[in-house]
Amino acid sequence: MDVALFPDVVVNGETIPSAAIAAEAQNHTAPKDKPGIAWRKAAQALAIRTLLLQEARARGLTPEPLELAPGRFETEDEALIRALLDEALAIAPVTEDAVRAEWARDPGRFRSAPLWDVSHILCACDPRDDEERASAEARAVALLARLDGDARGFAAAARESDCGSKTSGGHLGQLGPGDTVPEFEAALRTLPEEGMTPAPVLSRHGWHIIRLNATAPGQVLPYETARDKIAQALEKAAWAEASRAFVESLASRSSIAGASLEPIRTTQKAP
Repeated sequence: MDVALFPDVVVNGETIPSAAIAAEAQNHTAPKDKPGIAWRKAAQALAIRTLLLQEARARGLTPEPLELAPGRFETEDEALIRALLDEALAIAPVTEDAVRAEWARDPGRFRSAPLWDVSHILCACDPRDDEERASAEARAVALLARLDGDARGFAAAARESDCGSKTSGGHLGQLGPGDTVPEFEAALRTLPEEGMTPAPVLSRHGWHIIRLNATAPGQVLPYETARDKIAQALEKAAWAEASRAFVESLASRSSIAGASLEPIRTTQKAP
């Protein structure tokens, strides 16, 4: 007897097609050895979406899609869900006392952006070209092996870089968040001061050997500067909590098969 790998997801008698879940699963992360987790996350997301759409239609909502950007409008379903949540959620305004209390709890959390003093060596390539990428990686690995963790030889090795910074020993100067491509910054954030990447880092420009010369941590922001960001974070948290409670209330009076609305863990607790 054939048994489906994943059961059908049915919300109040409405079946969510497996093809829709498979497509949604592409938007969810999961460990490589547990692809079923991405499917479960997708099934959960679509079950919640279906609950919300069913409720919006039951209330007879007929919103006009909003223009999100020039020439780009909400879909009908997006407009329905937005209108439903606008109608159903009652979010109390964030008070000045609440904002100030959040800031006072730990002012050190609210800082200006850090600055990183950075050097790098670039072995340029087009990452989409397998042969070119492999050749540049081999060159970067050889350069890194030559350095053998010795930062004092970095400037000399940087003369072989494919970046214009080679004339200054690979020095890029002071950089802040967003000043480099995301893959470069992600590697940079893992380094201690005077640390160097243990392996070449691939970006859209090629392979990098990155050295963090020094870090200037961001300064603690005064309350007046941090206030708006704190208020926005508190409003977002309140909206998320109210949305969660609303979905739970819908689920409590609904019939849902094939999906769980409980939090999905990607790792198991140690025994």
